[in-house]
Amino acid sequence: MKKTLIKIVSFIVIAIFLFYGSTHREITSNLNNGKINENENNILIVGSTALQPLAERAADYFQNENPKIIINVQGGGSGAGLTQVQAGSVQIGNSDVFAEQKDGIDAKKLVDHKVAVVGFTPVVNNKIKIANLSMQQLHDIFTGKITNWKELGGNDQPIVVINRASGSGSRTVFESIVLQKGENVLKSQEQDSNGTVRRIVASTPGSISYLGFGEVYGKGIKSLTIDHTKPIASNVENNNWKIWAYEHMYTKGKAKGNVKKFIDFFLSKNVQKTILSKMGYIPLKDMEVEKNAEGIVQ
Repeated sequence: MKKTLIKIVSFIVIAIFLFYGSTHREITSNLNNGKINENENNILIVGSTALQPLAERAADYFQNENPKIIINVQGGGSGAGLTQVQAGSVQIGNSDVFAEQKDGIDAKKLVDHKVAVVGFTPVVNNKIKIANLSMQQLHDIFTGKITNWKELGGNDQPIVVINRASGSGSRTVFESIVLQKGENVLKSQEQDSNGTVRRIVASTPGSISYLGFGEVYGKGIKSLTIDHTKPIASNVENNNWKIWAYEHMYTKGKAKGNVKKFIDFFLSKNVQKTILSKMGYIPLKDMEVEKNAEGIVQ
């Protein structure tokens, strides 16, 4: 019995080793001197953590229909996505912001594929007895002018600001709308991903941060209204909710081969109509406004 158990365990270990070794080779086989071939059957996507869950879900559906094509989706932030796609080390760079907004990025070398819209909402630890902030109050919190919840009618409790890391597209969007041009956000702890922000806010008394609509779930966290406007898709569509952005998939030059096939799939009616709304994103066709959150006319 003991020998049989040892054989079974050994077999499982070898199988896992072979599987991950094979998967690693498949993901990296399309690298050629640090450059990606977009016509290969392996697509590497890096960037926005706000877009990452949707990109992963779309990739799952796409791979079910195209089993020979392997898609690997990673986060890292919009800055990383734009930098890596510009360098040619990934086929697609996901971003919450336009390439023109990022220093060091030559937007003329990249092609923008807008694939969705995401709304961002302030979120707080759910023990905070406040449900609404004005845009001015939100500004004053993130610039350090308001430091205690009692100043807003809440309990006598210090405000703990949780920010996204520098280079995050979500942070760029949030600051461009909530802060004035040239203002600096309050120095605070910074986190690299939406998931980490969600966990920290849920477990930290007095904390506040911001997340995409689809990232507000689980115990210990709640979203706030702004000027009594709810953070819902219909309010983004008509721009009554101001904190939102287009989600971009950038390619270096015109998308070709399987990369184009995946982006076309992402923009298909089936994906836009079914997957996006269920995950808290907004289909492009539902937008009633022509101007994005950063004030750039499309």
